[in-house]
Amino acid sequence: MLLAASDIGRAEHAGARAALDDWPSRGTTLYTSGQVLREYLSVATRPEQHNGLGLSMTDTLGNVRALQERLTHLAENEKVTARLLELLAGVRCTGKQVHDANIVATMLVHGIDTLATINVDDFTRFVPQIAVVAL
Repeated sequence: MLLAASDIGRAEHAGARAALDDWPSRGTTLYTSGQVLREYLSVATRPEQHNGLGLSMTDTLGNVRALQERLTHLAENEKVTARLLELLAGVRCTGKQVHDANIVATMLVHGIDTLATINVDDFTRFVPQIAVVAL
């Protein structure tokens, strides 16, 4: 969602901006974590020819600071690590999918039960534990 909100050329741009701009005014708290912000930093600064946004680090850091004003940051701690290991023991995840499991573990430890995402397929394996909302 954060990448789409930063890239006017993405089909999901308007929906992502609406979520960031409108949902909080309707009483929805939006959350993020270190994992989500690291992934944003990585893709936003990656060259466009390598499936990134090609933004400068200065612009990307400005975007992250603006996002942090709208999002509540969830801490990643030893409880998150323990929950991640539990998830991985029960849900088939390999490679980059472990990052998705870490997002879900962070949510669960903090009592968050709903994930809004463009990448619904990446999170369907966790539906028994969370609700997944498509943007």
